[in-house]
This record gives sequence, structure tokens and C-alpha cells, in this order.
Amino acid sequence: MSARSRSLSSRRSRTLLGFTLTPRMTAAWVIAGAILTVGAYATGVRFFRGLGASTNLNDLAPWGLWIGFDVMSGVALAAGGFVVAATVHIFHRKRYEPLLRPAILTAFLGYLLVIFGLLFDLGQPWRIWHALIYWNPHSVLFEVAWCVMTYTAVLALEFAPVVFERLRMPGPRRILRAITIPLIILGITLSTMHQSSLGSMFLIFPEKLSPLWYSPILPLFFFTSAVAAGLAMVTVESLLSARFMRREDHIDLLKSVARATAFILLLYAALKISDATMRMAWTTLAPFDWMDLTWLAELVLTVIVPAALLLLPNVHKSRGKLLAVQLLVVLGVIANRVNLAVPNLVAANNGSYFPGWMEFAVTLALLTAGIVAFALAAKHLPVFEEQREPAHA
Repeated sequence: MSARSRSLSSRRSRTLLGFTLTPRMTAAWVIAGAILTVGAYATGVRFFRGLGASTNLNDLAPWGLWIGFDVMSGVALAAGGFVVAATVHIFHRKRYEPLLRPAILTAFLGYLLVIFGLLFDLGQPWRIWHALIYWNPHSVLFEVAWCVMTYTAVLALEFAPVVFERLRMPGPRRILRAITIPLIILGITLSTMHQSSLGSMFLIFPEKLSPLWYSPILPLFFFTSAVAAGLAMVTVESLLSARFMRREDHIDLLKSVARATAFILLLYAALKISDATMRMAWTTLAPFDWMDLTWLAELVLTVIVPAALLLLPNVHKSRGKLLAVQLLVVLGVIANRVNLAVPNLVAANNGSYFPGWMEFAVTLALLTAGIVAFALAAKHLPVFEEQREPAHA
């Protein structure tokens, strides 16, 4: 073998899917592979032996980790796509365009993972297509199903120009760019509908929720908190991808995103406090219940405190602090969705539930698959601003 051939062979041996296999990258791929392998085993058990063999769900705990985290939290965390798209294309704030493609990619992958997560939880997942044929316009879930399906298709079309740019296919790219505004408007409409409708599902069983957790304006709470979560995820994705992929993090734009997140969080807090006051829900604090404690903890620690911190100049000057605070916002929205979907209902039924290891394995595998897919797309497609070709291309 010639010296040149040995060099090429050595170079190939140090790369995987386009990534240079440094010791840190090698460890990351090994961990990802292990998580996906265990998740694949849990997936096999779930689909061949059923929910009973793979989860700790029961008649008193109908919703678990896969609904509370994978589906409800996943939809909220993917809201950055429509928020940034509206900011750039509807409100014409073109300076935020560097954040658009990564946000659309994150949203698209997020919704795909939500759909896969729902497949795991459905008792008969092979019937998921029934919503297309058997219509029930009086059902909130029917509306959510249609909105999620169509919005995922819209996200695919919004991201398709990135693929066509990489493939150097200007014709389809020009066609999709010509219908960008109608797609964005459709995406905003669909997102507004299903983000709020997820909250509407809880309106049909007020007796199942703690008085502080239940509210007739839960749909508004869900939409407002989803906007905050979407903005927070834009920051988290930008800072982490910049750190691990050595990209520009656009910190000046993220400072503005932080201020917008703070405003939305303060609005969300004002809505929750005023609603609880008008309904006199505070009276349930005596005697003190642990569900009341979780409500107060979410409001103070993951809404009011992050909002105050995101307005501080010292936080804006530190990428680490900004990342930590926005991660706190993300965790707060996750806690809100999980608490509503799982502990409230389990407590109302006098049941008990804690996710089994296979439930955790599937959830971790879905998260890992999303991270790997984002990394591959960012590596091989012009997702970031510095990768883009001129607009006339």
C-alpha cells in the first residue's frame, strides 16, 4: 500500500459520518450507541409484548412519561420554529435570520420525535392513521392530531430549501421560497391551535386536577409557556451547537431573545397569579398539599426567578449563565407538562406510578436520536449562516 493510500485509510478510520473521531467525540458516539441499543431493546419489548410488559402504567395511571414528557413537553419545546419564523418573515426582523434554520430544524426533529413518542404510548399504534379517515370534529385530540400532522408537513417544506441548496437544485428551491410566507402563516395558525388545544384537553376533567393547577384558561397558559419554551430552546440549541460544533453563537441576538423570553415569562406569571386570585384558588393552600407545592415551585423557581435573571446585564455577558437560566426555563415547562399529565391524574385516582426503566430507555433513545439527527444535518447541510450559499444560487 502506498504512503498516500495509507494516509487516506488512516483519515477514514478517524472519521465517522463526517465527524473527526477525537477521544471526546469517540466517547460521545459510544454513549449514543449504547443508549440507542438499549432503547431498541425496549422498543422491541413494547411493540411485541405490549404496554404491560414495558411500562408501569395501570388503570389508575393512564398517562405516564411518554405522554407527559415525550409528547406534551416535546411539542412545547419545538415551538421555537414558528416563533422565529414569525419574527423573521411576518414581523420582518431580518437580523434574527441566522437563528431561523437551526430553529426550523429543531422544531422539525422535535415534532417527528413527538409522533414517534405517541406511537409508543398508543395501545394500538398501527391505527394512528385513523384520524385521517374517521373524523370526530368534536374531539380536542382529533384537532391536535390533524394540526400536528399538517404542521410537521409544513416544517418539512420550510426546511426543504436547505436540502435543495445542498443538492444544488435551484428550481425546487425557488418554488418553495416563493410560497414561504403562506407556509409561515399556515405554520403559525396550526401551532397556535394545537399548542393551546393540548391545554384544552384538561378542561374536560376539572375534578381530576388540583384547584391551583386547573384553570379555564389552561389553553392560554399552554400557548404562552410554549412561546417561552421555544425561545429558551433557540438559545440552548445555539449555545450548545456553537460550543460542540465550533460555530458562531450569535450572542448579540441571543441577548435580545433573552429579553423576549423574560417578557413572555412575566406575562405567563401575571396570567397565572391573576387567574388563581380571581378564582380564589389560594384558599386550597390550607391545609398545604404537595401538588400546591409543585405549583408554587414552578411559578417561583422556573418562571419568576428566570425572568428576573434574564433581564440582568451580568447574565447577558456570560454564555454559561445565559445557558443555565434558559435551561431552567426549559426544565420549568417540562415540569409543568409532566405534573399536569401524570401526578395530578394519578393523585385524583388514588393511584401510584413511577416510570419503569424501559420507559426511561425509550425516552433517552428518542432524545439521543434527535441530537444525532441534528448533528448530522448541521454537519452535512447548510443549516448555519456561515454554510449558506448566496441568495441567487
